[in-house]
Amino acid sequence: MNSKKVVLAYSGGLDTSVILKWLLERDYEVIAYIADVGQEEDFEEARAKALKIGASKVYVEDLKRDFVENYIFPAFKANVVYESRYLMGTALARPPIAKRHIEIAKRENAKYVSHGATGKGNDQVRFELAYYALEPTIKVLAPWKMPSFLSEFKGRPDMIAYAEKHGIDVKVTAGKPYSEDDNLLHISHEAGVLEDPSTEAEKAVYSKTVDPEDAPDQATRISIEFKDGIPIKVTNREDGTVKTDSLELFNYLNELGCANGIGRIDIVENRYVGVKSRGVYETPGGTILHLAHTDIEGIAMDREVMRLRDMLSAKFAELIYNGFWFSPEMEFLQCAIDKSQEVIDGIVNLKLYKGNVYVLSRESHSSLYDQNLSSMDIEGGFNQQDSEGFIKINAIRLMAHHAILEKRENGKGKND
Repeated sequence: MNSKKVVLAYSGGLDTSVILKWLLERDYEVIAYIADVGQEEDFEEARAKALKIGASKVYVEDLKRDFVENYIFPAFKANVVYESRYLMGTALARPPIAKRHIEIAKRENAKYVSHGATGKGNDQVRFELAYYALEPTIKVLAPWKMPSFLSEFKGRPDMIAYAEKHGIDVKVTAGKPYSEDDNLLHISHEAGVLEDPSTEAEKAVYSKTVDPEDAPDQATRISIEFKDGIPIKVTNREDGTVKTDSLELFNYLNELGCANGIGRIDIVENRYVGVKSRGVYETPGGTILHLAHTDIEGIAMDREVMRLRDMLSAKFAELIYNGFWFSPEMEFLQCAIDKSQEVIDGIVNLKLYKGNVYVLSRESHSSLYDQNLSSMDIEGGFNQQDSEGFIKINAIRLMAHHAILEKRENGKGKND
């Protein structure tokens, strides 16, 4: 067994191609691992490129179904949103990628894993925390934190020169002077020209979704059915299309969201390492699913459970964003969220139109809504006279508080 065997998370881009060759020059046996989480990429071309550079083996792993069923759906049934806006398309993709990375390392008896994430970003934290949680004895080679690598590569020009020297094909273009991360849940656009938060993202930046101004003039009406907080069926009310398979269902929501210009945001967020970052994100299917799930909870979830769940959701989002998916606190939160979703069943009817998602109606066999009790037209079993005592009891502490304030103000007047 080669004691210097390393499994490298490989994308086929400039950074990981250079890292692959750089590790080979230091006598490592490099196994390339390519994770398919739904990005638009020629995987066979990437495989061939890794082998040409010198990888001893290449794994191309299809993680799309795992990503949807075990990460996207569990997170969305918790209504997780980071800093009130970000649906965390990048952060949610990292745990399944890291998990399979460690599984391959174990299968190959490799002591090392490696990645191309930089020392300024979130991904280094997410990957490495997951590695250590899943295999405490693993050794991580992170070139962008290694002095020998940093002394050789000051920036992209050095990497391009190195690639040319070693005959590595690289696709470097000025057409996209920014960085992108694509997967089934979203695509992110960061860095480069987007680092100036006062600069508007040009129309060409967006690559998944149609510009809302160019979206169809005819609205698309759909229904999403939930069982225990998980979407189990999507129906297009316009053409009768029905999707029930988890992966097909989510892909279809993406298709509808993209066509209607849904899911664009432009934000400045706080990275875990303490740096603020500007991100332009497109999350079409996720945006539709998030709104629909939030709505079905409104009719089927108890008020006090919802208040507690909302507190947990914020922590859940923070743990995902910061890279703690494989942690004891995450296991605890997931159990609580699962319990909160046991009766979140029903159908939400929505309208998709020019960048927006509108809830039209909802129904649920687990509904806590009592139309007679809520009605303004009939008594419906609600004795309105009971509200008088309810109000007075809730006013006790308010009256006491203002009595103290009045006493203080009167006291000040006497002293003066």
